[in-house]
Amino acid sequence: MGPSAMRMRASSSTGLKAIVASTWLALLLGSGSLAASDDAGFSPPPTAVPAGPPRPALRAVATGLPVPVPVPAPLPRKILRPSGVAGGSSGGAGGPVRPSRMDEGCAGAEDIAIFQGHASSLPGGVPAYKVDVINQCLGDLDGGDCAIAGIHVRCGWFSSVSLVDPRKFRRLGHDDCLLNDGRPLLGGETISFEYANSFPYELSVRVATCVDPTTTP
Repeated sequence: MGPSAMRMRASSSTGLKAIVASTWLALLLGSGSLAASDDAGFSPPPTAVPAGPPRPALRAVATGLPVPVPVPAPLPRKILRPSGVAGGSSGGAGGPVRPSRMDEGCAGAEDIAIFQGHASSLPGGVPAYKVDVINQCLGDLDGGDCAIAGIHVRCGWFSSVSLVDPRKFRRLGHDDCLLNDGRPLLGGETISFEYANSFPYELSVRVATCVDPTTTP
């Protein structure tokens, strides 16, 4: 092969390379512009809306309504108690306790009230209790119209470590004790005694009878 032929072959090879390079460059530029045009049709993704400040917790608001005032319990009925009677808890009285009734006369067991409280313990430490039994009826000045006799008291199996005067209070049988030896208790009069035991007895009037003190032995 001559020199001229070799020069012609070299120039044609160079031109072919230039054409191939131009073609690849055109393809690259075309793909880039196509990608840019495709992205241009989409809007950017929405950004997250920032959360507002936290809402304050609801607070209790006064309604302005008046606050209900509790109704106090009714006061206990006033009980006639002669002076000199020791305080204590009532052991019951056979019926509802009634105050002084100047115009209603004797009501028997309903007029008898029993009060019981602590007394000085015995030397051995045994508890002691004082009992006051009151005739609350006041019919006249001397109490004769309200005399009540035969007063029997519910007392369980009453017993006492210390001696109780049987003329004032003694047990006849189960749940039956006799007060004042059965004699009348005048209106406004009180009879008292003490007993000692490890526990107090529940005492309440069982039966009592209105009497005429002038005819009662």
